Amino acid sequence: MIKNKKNRQIRIIAMGMALCVLASPMPALAAESSVLMASGGIASVLETERSLEEYLQIAQDAQGASWGYTNIGVANVESGNLNIRAVPSTDGKLVGKLPKDAACEVIETKDGWCHIKSGEVEGYVSREFLHTGPEATIRAAQLVHTVAIANTDGLNVRQEPNTSSEIVTQVGQGEEMEYVETGADGWVKISIDGEDAYVSQEFVTVEEKLDTAITMTELLYGQGVSDVRVDLVEYAKQFVGNPYVWGGTSLTKGADCSGFVLSVFKKYGIALSHSSRAQANEGTKISASELKPGDLIFYGNGKGNINHVAIYIGGGQVIHASSPKTGIKISSYKYRTPVKCVRVIQD
Repeated sequence: MIKNKKNRQIRIIAMGMALCVLASPMPALAAESSVLMASGGIASVLETERSLEEYLQIAQDAQGASWGYTNIGVANVESGNLNIRAVPSTDGKLVGKLPKDAACEVIETKDGWCHIKSGEVEGYVSREFLHTGPEATIRAAQLVHTVAIANTDGLNVRQEPNTSSEIVTQVGQGEEMEYVETGADGWVKISIDGEDAYVSQEFVTVEEKLDTAITMTELLYGQGVSDVRVDLVEYAKQFVGNPYVWGGTSLTKGADCSGFVLSVFKKYGIALSHSSRAQANEGTKISASELKPGDLIFYGNGKGNINHVAIYIGGGQVIHASSPKTGIKISSYKYRTPVKCVRVIQD
């Protein structure tokens, strides 16, 4: 894993230098290339010096191959989300949100606005809050992460890499899991909400990806939802992209799963314990068919022991502090098998 991290760092540095090559006057760069290589210890980091032609080739290979983007942009906000609007105006209707560090295809830039497409969302964002050009490519190289995507429904996630091991949970087709490594025994080590587990290599696709926009459809509520539920969920969603910190309760500086829930509900006068297992007993048990935005969904291991909690936000989605790698995010509520659903808002 350390070697892979180092290779990625070398690739980022090489990509940055290659992009600088394309953006710089050729005669000047040719004359200064040896100086650039020596400055800041870059040559030692790259371990082997490359010729100007080799850097140009790296840049040419990267063009049109930036994780599926040809003109990549990356959301440049300190926290929360970048609004995507139907027209290039602050009065334009919201059509989606681009989380911090999420990527998009930049279609056109004009008058301080970028026309973008990200995931299923197309619209306009303020140019001020978007990395573009070489800056975006270098930033994307730092942010790209590897996921294992289930290519079958009801994929068994096991505690150990063998078919006789305990089934921790099941995930649905198309669901993404944090990739750790691929073993020589046909098993892929993954992480779900910060806990390592294993899935059969036969039933997953491993690929590199960048986060993309959230559609407004993913943020919709069901009918008959009380104002406090709508307000609570809207409040929680503004923290998407903020960090996961074990034992934390800060919605901005970092929280774990139960700390995130605790702090969101505290704003609405509801006191909860700082433990997912305890929170599961601090409300009324309900069925999945009764779920409303603001209800809690709990997840556990193969024995049913609860170890994670999320807030249901409607439309089959939950928001939760997932893991140190992904932070606070929105997922399908069936991204793993729910163990229990609980209602703490009695309206």
